[in-house]
Amino acid sequence: MRFFLFTLLMVLFGCSAFSSGRTDSLLAVLKTELSRRKIYDDQKEHRIKKLKSALSHTSINALDDQYKIYKELYEEYKVYQFDSAYVYTSKLELISRKLNDKPKFYDSKTKLAFILLSAGMFKESFDCLNEINTRFISDSTKIDYYSFKSRAYSDLADYNNNKNFTPGDNALSIKYIDSALKLCKSGSYEQYRLLGDRQNISGDIARPSSYLVQLLLYYPLTYHERAMVSTELSNFYNSPGQLDERIYLLEVGAISDIRSSTKETLASFKLGEQLYKAGDINDAYIFIQHAFDDAQYYGARLRKIKIAAMLPVVEAAKSIITENEKHRLLIYLLSIVGVSVLIALISFIVFIQLKRLKVKEAIIEEKNIQLGKINDKLSEDAHIKEEYIGYFFNLISGYILKLEKLKRNVERKIATKKYDDLLLSINEINIKKERDSLFYTFDHIFLKIFPNFIDSFNSLLKKEDQIWPKDNEVLNTDLRIFALMRLGISDNETIANILEYSVNTIYVYKMRIKAKALVPGDQFDHKIMAIKAVDLLSKS
Repeated sequence: MRFFLFTLLMVLFGCSAFSSGRTDSLLAVLKTELSRRKIYDDQKEHRIKKLKSALSHTSINALDDQYKIYKELYEEYKVYQFDSAYVYTSKLELISRKLNDKPKFYDSKTKLAFILLSAGMFKESFDCLNEINTRFISDSTKIDYYSFKSRAYSDLADYNNNKNFTPGDNALSIKYIDSALKLCKSGSYEQYRLLGDRQNISGDIARPSSYLVQLLLYYPLTYHERAMVSTELSNFYNSPGQLDERIYLLEVGAISDIRSSTKETLASFKLGEQLYKAGDINDAYIFIQHAFDDAQYYGARLRKIKIAAMLPVVEAAKSIITENEKHRLLIYLLSIVGVSVLIALISFIVFIQLKRLKVKEAIIEEKNIQLGKINDKLSEDAHIKEEYIGYFFNLISGYILKLEKLKRNVERKIATKKYDDLLLSINEINIKKERDSLFYTFDHIFLKIFPNFIDSFNSLLKKEDQIWPKDNEVLNTDLRIFALMRLGISDNETIANILEYSVNTIYVYKMRIKAKALVPGDQFDHKIMAIKAVDLLSKS
């Protein structure tokens, strides 16, 4: 069955839908289609407008032509809008009476029974069905008649949900399905659809219906037919381990309903229920609200009541999640402020300590001439620290000012209870821009200290393997990794954190370059560390 679902998704939506998981990808398609539903509705309204225009140009005496157009208008409205569908079934009855055509009259009654049933009007549906004399209708209309009567009893069984009445209603439903099946052509859509319905109503859902599977895979279904079949088939995936398959089929059904402008639909509501059970509250609310809007638009009274009972539950859960997210955001902001203050304090202490260290280094340099090489190294380190600590001190000071401004802004919005504006305030911080600025300044300061670094680095490689920055670069990633090493940061994890790469990526970068070096790998690191800073170059 998983292979069937994979195949169906390939057929319906193409390979691209598998980029981030089957159901998640299809959910994205569904949301896109949901945003485009007005386009599909406008297309339907355009077809209706053309039919009404044709009707206005039809002679009042051309009853057969009027009947044909009324029938087409009914087909457009029957799962789109109950009130309009009811108007045109009434007109079909009126024309058939004028024509004294009993087959047309009872066919109109069958159509009326369908829309009454779709609107949840059980009594009216049964009254209408019981008025139909099956001796005067064609086999295709009889199939509809028995199918609608079967659905009426199965819907009633679902509505009653009572151990005393439901079994009897389901038994009558199966009885009328069997009557319809006797009239179906072998291998037809109607036969397979009714056989799948029979399995579902009789409780034979331990295994997915092979009839419904064949319809989805091998039959040229309309969007409306595909929606009905996939929604029906979802009932066969009812175990906890089949949640993905059930959601997937309901997503197919909901997409097909939107594309066919079907408002008398069940897929969106059932999908919302499943997403709610799966813990996806936000998406559950979207589709249950969509189902409620469709039910209200169509005029499905019973379904609207059922959805309305579920909607507040989901909405309450959604509100709780929203409030929790606001609290987490507030805690996060306060944590950032606290950590930033701590970092600023530590940086100041480190700066003072480094200043003291520099004084001690000067005293040692004067009194210990015999340690000249060591003093050269200390001088170089001191110079590097002076450049970078000064830069970072200024950078942190700037961040403190930004954080102070953000803190005041957050406090003001909290005081005025403008919680929705908090996210806008956070989004004003452009992390990418700040990071790019950090690397840009780092590169310039580094080359100020080590102006010969790029030339010295490339002298360790063959000409064809040398790495040079592009016109718009100061240092690239390869050079920046070894620049950090030259500054004494040799730990791959630390370098990865600074450059925002994985530790494995940093390791691969290093090994790839060392493999091309003119010297062995261990000597390559020593050569990098031996590159002189600008102040020592000037001494020599």
